[in-house]
Amino acid sequence: MKTNKALLSTIGVILIAGILVFGISGYSKDKLLHEGTAMYFPTTADFAGETTPLQITDVKERLDRELLINANLHATTVLIIKRANRVFPIIEPILQKYNVPDDFKYLAVIESGLTNAVSAAGAKGVWQFMPDTAKEKGMEVNDIVDERYHLEKATEAACKYLLSAKEKFGSWTLAAASYNGGMTGVGKKIEEQKVSNYYDLALTEETSRYVFRILALKEIMRNPAKYGFSIFNSDLYSQIPSKKIEIDSSINDLADFAKTQGINYKILKIHNPWLRDKKLLNPTKKKYEIEIPTEGY
Repeated sequence: MKTNKALLSTIGVILIAGILVFGISGYSKDKLLHEGTAMYFPTTADFAGETTPLQITDVKERLDRELLINANLHATTVLIIKRANRVFPIIEPILQKYNVPDDFKYLAVIESGLTNAVSAAGAKGVWQFMPDTAKEKGMEVNDIVDERYHLEKATEAACKYLLSAKEKFGSWTLAAASYNGGMTGVGKKIEEQKVSNYYDLALTEETSRYVFRILALKEIMRNPAKYGFSIFNSDLYSQIPSKKIEIDSSINDLADFAKTQGINYKILKIHNPWLRDKKLLNPTKKKYEIEIPTEGY
């Protein structure tokens, strides 16, 4: 009996230790994730090849904040990693075509989580364009067609903006900041404060955090296992095979049109979110490309 009691006592201690160590309680789990994230704080960081001065105390702490927040937003960050496998292969070659650094794909991540998000201010799409800015960059925006929801065209428009910002500021980091704070707003802060480096500027709370959020998602998405994200390749969202057909006339009923392509209205809208109505009126005979999936629907 003594042996059995001793054995049971030992097992009890092991179980209690397991609860504390492996975080069955929410507190321990959060503590472990916090410690794991802090352990893997990067020794160096850069955005688009421009060094992040982590030797400056507030710079290091601002990056630490965004790493901790995003490492603990578990479901949100997992979904972003899954979506990236489908969305990044579309964004990356367009960035390359315009000679915009690849790191800007992480700007799209923090803008929308790689979804066709809609902000309270009226910005829409993966790249979160406001209507006037979208039109300035050559996108069609109306009740029938809204190309802010067209990933390729919105990415091209973002590239045009970022190239203009880089030319103005001479820095990709400031160009990224201006995507949030506006070229006029960031330019005014530079003039007032007499500094020309993003990390030296006192900006609004949102713009001050903006580049650090990009840096954090870049670090986590490139090294997911370090931050507690173990995702099998089979769990990532894959690209769906499709074809594109050119249309230069009106479509009076998109549901009927979808059926002629062997799909339904829902699938047509999923693959062409820029089609905003139940019809496509095209009196000017503009050429549109409509994506039709060939598998996976």
